[in-house]
Amino acid sequence: MLSPRVKLRYVAHTIRHAPEGGVTYEVFCTAYRCGAESGPQAEQGAAQDWALRHTGRTGHHLFRRVYTDHAHVTHASESSHHPNAIGPEGDGR
Repeated sequence: MLSPRVKLRYVAHTIRHAPEGGVTYEVFCTAYRCGAESGPQAEQGAAQDWALRHTGRTGHHLFRRVYTDHAHVTHASESSHHPNAIGPEGDGR
């Protein structure tokens, strides 16, 4: 009986912010048993304004902020040619 042979090859990849995916901003109140949240916002200011209004209504003053972006993974040899690459090898530097 022949045993299968496995050949592993490690390939370098890069991961970079994908501007076409956008960024979302969310704020969560961390006051005991509150659970209020801003929901996903396209603008950072909208999420911050929600937190300020919530503080004004409730007196709660501690929040958790979450910023979510999208990323694009490319083979390292392709990263310098990807139109959305940002950084030393990309066009968006």
